[in-house]
Amino acid sequence: MSEETKEEVVLEGKMAEFVDWVETISVLELSKLVKALEDRLGVTAAAPAAVAVAAPAGGDDEGGAAAQTEFEVVLTVAGGSKIQVIKELRGITGLGLKEAKELVDGAPSSIKTGLSKEDADAMKEKLEGVGATIEIK
Repeated sequence: MSEETKEEVVLEGKMAEFVDWVETISVLELSKLVKALEDRLGVTAAAPAAVAVAAPAGGDDEGGAAAQTEFEVVLTVAGGSKIQVIKELRGITGLGLKEAKELVDGAPSSIKTGLSKEDADAMKEKLEGVGATIEIK
């Protein structure tokens, strides 16, 4: 085994140990770790994500943007009949009374993501029928 290969094996072992350790810490501790790494290394964790999201739109060879296939239904305003909106939300999503009420009281809030255009439109129509204001993203 060459010297380079031995170093790679040791490095992979250390990374595996680190990943195992990260899996055991709380989300708060992980957040603090990320912040400490950003400060120490002079980088931000958000920058690569922004570049990755922006890259496909600019790299399309056919000139048109890819058609959106998954949609998110967002409750922007509950309206005057909150009780009816809560009832409709419970029927659509299967949420309990408490969860549906919290969703309505916390508007604007996401109701469901990953829906087809038809399902999102149907959900929007039902909720607007009881007085809610809905946005599809």
